[in-house]
Amino acid sequence: MEDRWLSVDEIGEYLGAKRDTVYKWISGKNMPAHRVGRFWKFKKDEVDEWVKLGSAGNLSKADEIND
Repeated sequence: MEDRWLSVDEIGEYLGAKRDTVYKWISGKNMPAHRVGRFWKFKKDEVDEWVKLGSAGNLSKADEIND
């Protein structure tokens, strides 16, 4: 079941980022996320492509993954 939708916590764990950082990436870095009701859901392959394109780059010190 590799193609399932991931939660904020799951995508954060996958990327090594905190929950707050994931929310910052959604709003400020156009991280590919889909709103399902009141929840954000992610497709791993979309997020992988976003990272490969460098869209997560250029983070400020406040947004760093291991903050």
